[in-house]
Amino acid sequence: MIDIPGLIDTYGYWAVFVGAFLEGETILALAGLAAYRGYMDFRWVVLVALVGGFLGDQFYFFLGRYRGADMLKRHPKWQARAHKFDMLLARWHAPLIIGIRFMYGFRVVGPIMLGMGRVEAWKFVLYNFIGAAIWAPLIAGLGYLFGSALEAVIHDLKRVEVWAGLALLVIGMVVFIVQHVRREREDEAQAPTDAPP
Repeated sequence: MIDIPGLIDTYGYWAVFVGAFLEGETILALAGLAAYRGYMDFRWVVLVALVGGFLGDQFYFFLGRYRGADMLKRHPKWQARAHKFDMLLARWHAPLIIGIRFMYGFRVVGPIMLGMGRVEAWKFVLYNFIGAAIWAPLIAGLGYLFGSALEAVIHDLKRVEVWAGLALLVIGMVVFIVQHVRREREDEAQAPTDAPP
């Protein structure tokens, strides 16, 4: 039998931090579920996710700022997106920066493109923090509510919590893999070919 409390006690908050630093909606939702079950403290989950999400987007922003030109050479399809982002930034910089983490498929690419654009670093820091402060409790709260709804339907939640957690994890992994494969195919379709016409 899997020792869920022991695993969460050892790796839980680290997993939340790493997940939030990367594309961590699934990990954060699972942490919210774990908080509902009493394995984690909801406030700490939100705080760790806020810090991890904020630092992750800052990393990607500065990656775009200093390595953006090289990345555009490797991913030509980003050129059109970067131009659109730059045009949108001129008018909607605050909502775009705050909302980028909620846009499917832009969680990592978005901050990189924002870093390549005209947005000033201090503005990104400010609005990125606001976005992380909205995102962390919202996603963790959804996991918490999922646990509450699951318990309302299945009264003996302890019996199925492993399967519920695994189901959420599998769904998150499938979404991540599908998204990754789709990006790779788009990159291949947009990449210039050296073959003669």
